[in-house]
Amino acid sequence: MPRNFNFEWKGVTAKDPRVVMRAIIGLLLAANLVAAVIAFKPFGGSAEDLRRQTEMQRSQLARAQANLANTRKMVEKVQAARTQGDQFMTKYVQDRRTMASTILEEINQLATQAGIKAGQEAFSPELVEGSDTISMLSISVGFEGTYASLAKLVNLLDRSPRFLIVENMVASAPQSQTGQAAGQADKALNVTLRIDTFVRDESGAGL
Repeated sequence: MPRNFNFEWKGVTAKDPRVVMRAIIGLLLAANLVAAVIAFKPFGGSAEDLRRQTEMQRSQLARAQANLANTRKMVEKVQAARTQGDQFMTKYVQDRRTMASTILEEINQLATQAGIKAGQEAFSPELVEGSDTISMLSISVGFEGTYASLAKLVNLLDRSPRFLIVENMVASAPQSQTGQAAGQADKALNVTLRIDTFVRDESGAGL
């Protein structure tokens, strides 16, 4: 016996415009979802896409490793330069607290080796621009001796491990020898040397 199907459900039928609109909206949403899946490939791309991504990541990793290696080399160079600088400072630059006695002792020893007599000395400190711990110290010292002794003293100062720099030299003959022939090695000279050196002050208080 044939049955009659009634699509009415709680007052809603297939011919209801609301049902039709909902069906159309559902189809549009499904179509948009399919398009998004095709465009963005959320579940993975083709084998070729995966290969390109792998190559790109390997290239990025290689560049990152190269940059890291260069950075390590730069750090090593900076550390080596800092170590060498500290060694130079310790060896050649005098400590402010002991510089006067140490440098004067060195100068007097060199004068004795050269056979020349050391006289009065005067100190003149000067700041080094850009540094809070390093200062330059100018020492003016009078000497009396022969030309040969003076030349030997200058040579000894040049080879001193104290990093002494002969900045200026003023020589004159003693008054008793004024008017006599000059240039003889056995004639006595009065000489004032200006010797520059550098001192360090770790406290930053200056000289």
